[in-house]
Amino acid sequence: MESQITSEDSTHEQQSSTQKNGGLNTIPFIIANEAFEKTASYGLLPNMIMYLMNGYHMSVSMGTNVISIWSAFTNFLPIVGAFLSDSYLGRYRTIAFGSVLSFMGAVLLWLTTMIPDAKPTPCSSSNQSCKLAGSNQLALLLFSFGLMSIGAGGIRSCSLAFGADQWDVKDNSRNETILQNYFNWYYASTAFAVLISMTVVVYIQDHFGWKVGFGVPALLMLLSALLFFLASPFYNKVNGNKNLFTRLAQAAIVSFKNRHLILPQAGDIGVAYHHEKSSRIVAPTEKLRFINKACIIRSVEKDLGPDGKASNPWSLCTIEQVEELKALLKVIPIWSTGIMIAVTVNQPTFPLIQANSMDRHITPHFQIPGGSFATFTVGTLTIWVAIYDRLILPQLAKLTGKPYGLSLKQRMGIGLALSCTSMAVSATIEGIRRRSAIAQGFADNPHAVLHMSAMWLVPQHCLNGLAEAFFAIGQSEFSYSQFPKSMSSIATSLFGLGMAVANLLVGAIVGIVDDLSKRGGQESWVSSNLNKGHYDYYYWLLAGLSVLNFIYFLVCCWAYGPCEEGKIMVKDEELRGSEEAELVPNLRELRLISPA
Repeated sequence: MESQITSEDSTHEQQSSTQKNGGLNTIPFIIANEAFEKTASYGLLPNMIMYLMNGYHMSVSMGTNVISIWSAFTNFLPIVGAFLSDSYLGRYRTIAFGSVLSFMGAVLLWLTTMIPDAKPTPCSSSNQSCKLAGSNQLALLLFSFGLMSIGAGGIRSCSLAFGADQWDVKDNSRNETILQNYFNWYYASTAFAVLISMTVVVYIQDHFGWKVGFGVPALLMLLSALLFFLASPFYNKVNGNKNLFTRLAQAAIVSFKNRHLILPQAGDIGVAYHHEKSSRIVAPTEKLRFINKACIIRSVEKDLGPDGKASNPWSLCTIEQVEELKALLKVIPIWSTGIMIAVTVNQPTFPLIQANSMDRHITPHFQIPGGSFATFTVGTLTIWVAIYDRLILPQLAKLTGKPYGLSLKQRMGIGLALSCTSMAVSATIEGIRRRSAIAQGFADNPHAVLHMSAMWLVPQHCLNGLAEAFFAIGQSEFSYSQFPKSMSSIATSLFGLGMAVANLLVGAIVGIVDDLSKRGGQESWVSSNLNKGHYDYYYWLLAGLSVLNFIYFLVCCWAYGPCEEGKIMVKDEELRGSEEAELVPNLRELRLISPA
């Protein structure tokens, strides 16, 4: 089957759109919403330290801490938005609120450049009387940061899942093909948005000042909101499951309360487990069997009411509740393998220091800014997605006989392997750079520019881009396919949560390496003087940790078992009470056993 959506598929979607909302026509508005938000928010980060130092007279350390806390806050909030979306608000409302709040935050930040009293007065020419920012001035600044973070949490937590909600495809293999196309192009679009933010938006700030430089992100936030609301009448809007938190808690608590029960024998399965009245699922999966005790019916008279429902939901759960909790617990180990790859990709300081120490000239009169080398990572991701989706995937589909080519686990594994290779290449190049610096007599001069082209750094950035293209897209699609549809926002937010954990873990790893490597009076591996330090050793350490993480991933995949074969009819959260069941890929292990 071809990777792209065929004309037949398009016709099907057009016919469907005449009957109900959703479909292909709504996807550009959803992708544009997050693309503009990311262009605006990522475009603010590179130069923000200069704005805080020059405009608010913050020290380097204080400004760095403010930006770090803001970034961590922004990265953690999508998982909060996902829980709110899946348990109460629904994805449409969550994105809508996020779009409005992001725009408000960007406008407030822009106003700090326009209103003279919003910042402390400029320093005198003698630089001896720099008045610090007042509490009200800092409150306005931090409030704008907070609004943008909350808004980003709302948008990023739901956009991917909300786009997937627009499809209504009953054929499972066709569904996987369309969703893979959607996931690929979604990530390519957002990656391209980040690329624009790191080049065009930063260039505007450098050459036109803060008023224009912060006004452009505010305008982009406005466009983000307008485009999203423009297609509002045509979206397929799925309401949140208000009982999601309660259902998960009940399954966990009841399984613990019933831990001493003995699981029924195979012959008793038809009557031993409690399930939804209209559901055809009468037996839970064999994975994590201890949770099955939460849905064991001990006494029909005592446990069930006249309507067939549990007399006390905190003493007896349904099979569906058990499988929801299992889905969350089963995915966590494989999700955790993404933290290490996020650590290797997100090295914000060292690659910049390396690039600045090397010859960055492409022509005698033009050199690449050190901070722009990250665009090779983002650019590789974007280009590879296009090549893979249009050229490689169709050939893989023919060879494997599967419309999605490589399985999700295979794609994640390739991403992790590429990450290991990237760290090994980084270590090798840094070793060559360091030896060259010492040979040229720059051992004591960390600010000297070597006679060595910075283009040596491009391969490691490209490998990082390929690693992220395989793993990030694969893991997001994996989580989405294995979770119940009612938890889709949580599923697609897990990779972002891993990035947030990685941001904190990078600082911890660097701190430990610095402390251990300088014991005994030795120069730290991550010394401020990179020519005296051993950044190559640091990269080799990350390479070793990445290899261990890859082995851990293989173990997790083995323990998880098959996840991409078979079909199963299961009641989804949104369809409870209906007589019609829906194909849902996350519960494929469930057995359909007649009660008779």
